[in-house]
Amino acid sequence: MATAAPVEIAAMRRAIELAARGLGHTSPNPVVGCVVLDSAGRTAGEGWHQRAGGPHAEVHALRAAGERARGGTALVTLEPCNHTGRTGPCAQALIDAGVARVVYAVADPNPTATGGALTLAEAGIDVEGGLLADEAAAGNEAWLTSVLRGRPFVLWKYAATLDGRVAAADGTSRWISSPESRADVHRLRAAADAVIVGSGTARADDPQLGVRIAGLSDDEVSRPLRVVVDSGASAVKAGARVLDGTAPTLIAVAEDADAAHLEGLAPILRLPRAAEGRGLHLPALLQALYARDVRSVLLEGGPTLAGAFLAARAVDKVVGYLAPVLLGAGPAAVGDAGITTIAEALRLDVTDTARLGPDLRITATPIRHSRPEEN
Repeated sequence: MATAAPVEIAAMRRAIELAARGLGHTSPNPVVGCVVLDSAGRTAGEGWHQRAGGPHAEVHALRAAGERARGGTALVTLEPCNHTGRTGPCAQALIDAGVARVVYAVADPNPTATGGALTLAEAGIDVEGGLLADEAAAGNEAWLTSVLRGRPFVLWKYAATLDGRVAAADGTSRWISSPESRADVHRLRAAADAVIVGSGTARADDPQLGVRIAGLSDDEVSRPLRVVVDSGASAVKAGARVLDGTAPTLIAVAEDADAAHLEGLAPILRLPRAAEGRGLHLPALLQALYARDVRSVLLEGGPTLAGAFLAARAVDKVVGYLAPVLLGAGPAAVGDAGITTIAEALRLDVTDTARLGPDLRITATPIRHSRPEEN
């Protein structure tokens, strides 16, 4: 992207910031931000995709710009769509507004929406792509991953001591991590379409899996789907906190499990059992969630479920909160992941480190070529 002016780079950075405001609210659509500059290069309008089914980012920005958009430039984090769904095609909206130039960061990989750049160019608009592509893609990683892999993006989060324990020998685990780390977890939940825990966590902690963010009311935060992987249908009972009605809940059980006691408490998803072990077939779980428009998942389960997801090559990102605490005994952060020798180790690329109170947060992504993903 050699021809972008400094004002366009600054506007695209602003568009990426705007796009982030839609996290947790736009699924199954991507998060998108847009800034419209007038013909003199001054900001005329801003917008972001606020909710699925609502106007796209370009429409919000064009409405704010009004006639100042004519002859101007639109900076968009994702290639403008070229199809009519619940809303009209953004490419046509840009043409109708009379913009002279469109700069986008990331090409749209969705085959039903792509082609907007070509439509704009055929209408005589100057079009360029790739400006701050890596930054924009990072902000939209969940949606982009879901499109490319045909399943939800999975972020595994865990909190552990420096010696890798997620609980003491007696099973107690509150609180290993700091208040700052726990607040950050609520941020991760708010950005996800679904939060998944296993039967062990459901029994031991009776989690509510809600979202609480300081400074925001309950109406201002998203309510991700709460998913309990309870293959034997034995961990969730009437009165469990995940059944409190504050957010939707789905209980995944084995096809042959007796789940009569759960009828009427929450929707039940019956899935085949895994070929090995006692759990469920996780690819089937992810496909079922994808069919329910879930594009991003926060995995908060314990060691057993985490190990199963890693064994299934179904973890796209890891966020670990390491507390300056030593226990010496107790369950490890991850259980059996099907790794028997160091040559099979799932190696990660650390993309970020941060201090949260006394804790260290490490963000990493699997190096895919180290362990080929299975279909």
